[in-house]
Amino acid sequence: MGVIKKKTITRGTEGGVKYICDVCSADITNTVRIRCAHSACNDYDLCVPCFAKGASTRDHDPRTHSYSVIEQHSIPIYTKDWGADEELLLLEGAELYGLGSWSDVADHIGGYRTKEEVRDHYIGTYIESFKFPLPERADPKDDSLREEMPREKFQARKKRRIEERKEAAKTAPPATPKQKPTASVPACHEVQGYMPGRLEFETEFANEAEEAVQHMQFDPGDGVNPRTGEVEPEMELKLVVMDIYNSRLTARGDRKKVIFEHNLLDYRKNAALDKKRTKEERDLLNKAKPFARMMNHGDFDAFTSGLEYEHNLRQAIAQLQDWRQMRIGDLKSGEKYEQEKQQRASRPAPTGSFDRFASARSVAKPTPPIETPSATTALTAPELPERLKPLVVTAPKGPLTNGTANGSLTPSKANYVVLPLGSNISPRLTNENATDLHLLTKEEAELCNVLRIMPKPYLVIKESLLKEAMKTGGMLKRKVAREVAKIDATKSGRIFDFFVHSGWIQKA
Repeated sequence: MGVIKKKTITRGTEGGVKYICDVCSADITNTVRIRCAHSACNDYDLCVPCFAKGASTRDHDPRTHSYSVIEQHSIPIYTKDWGADEELLLLEGAELYGLGSWSDVADHIGGYRTKEEVRDHYIGTYIESFKFPLPERADPKDDSLREEMPREKFQARKKRRIEERKEAAKTAPPATPKQKPTASVPACHEVQGYMPGRLEFETEFANEAEEAVQHMQFDPGDGVNPRTGEVEPEMELKLVVMDIYNSRLTARGDRKKVIFEHNLLDYRKNAALDKKRTKEERDLLNKAKPFARMMNHGDFDAFTSGLEYEHNLRQAIAQLQDWRQMRIGDLKSGEKYEQEKQQRASRPAPTGSFDRFASARSVAKPTPPIETPSATTALTAPELPERLKPLVVTAPKGPLTNGTANGSLTPSKANYVVLPLGSNISPRLTNENATDLHLLTKEEAELCNVLRIMPKPYLVIKESLLKEAMKTGGMLKRKVAREVAKIDATKSGRIFDFFVHSGWIQKA
């Protein structure tokens, strides 16, 4: 095997794909190598000295196998600072790890390339090209860049860049090492069952995967029938079991990679951060966690921050829509509305379903101070007419019936009969033709039906008349009522009589 694609070097170093001679195991990554082109040799590479000696291993036969000479393509073809070999590794890494995994692609390229360099180069050279999906210098006959930047000059610049970044990596301050426990046992770590010295868990993913291969043996020459030369069924079964075992190991490694990449082992730190989030933000983060398997830690943080920002924007928009529905036009009024809304929500529930003002009462009523009579208390003075005084009725014995609410009886009075205005019969008001009809009592609805007044104008007239009566101690003249109502005199007179009969105002 001449190609080693397993990444054993940390990120941000020279790294990249390494090519090893299959005979002498020399590193031939940055030099000319000979690759066998025969179908029997897969990824079989030789250095030039071993090829000149005719050395071989395994099934390689230098006398009969064809070969190809692979040179180092360290020449610029699309930009001045990227060689053809790096362009090939860039496309190969994007195919292996996927677009967006720029850290893995940078490790695949090597040469101390950072993920930002790789991302910017790919977007600028391939995505933003006017010949998309091809680069701008994709024409094979275009030699202008090669003439401007010769091979020797480009390789010297590349070597100087690698040396400078290598020295910078050496002189860079070391990262603060994590405090690890002295013993690699599950009891010495925040996460139960994790052994930090071995980077393993007490119970791994697919923990029983090794049981299928623990007694399996492979001896030289086994598995091939000497008479027919075919692979025996038992060997095929063993190979299938080994493939299954390797796939489980790969899945186990992928899960460990997610844990280490996103610092999930720092349980206390993550729990402290989680407590600072609201319930909605925690639910949103839990829903987004499956995407962490395909992102690195920085990209996932940016992704979740964007989701939280969108969530906060939606909440702010909903709050502004609520303020707009409540006719709130400035921020100060909105803040006051929110404070009052929280106060109303914190109050206890009303004691009765028919008590309209029960929510405004406190649980423990303090002793009211002695106040002098004022204009606001004039309507409850003892010298008011009898019908304006509060009715004190003892609670009935037995179950409540219709007309009884909260232990009080509704006094019975004669219904007010509204005289019709004329012989013309107008259509009755219903919920279809009068949307505010549900705001009126039964007697008020009948009054509006006879006088042919819509509910909303009637409520405005009612509010105006009651405010005017409050100014004069609950007394009102018919003439004043007609001036305040500003409608037909007959209709205003019927409304005035209805209010007097109901006890809302007193006739002056």
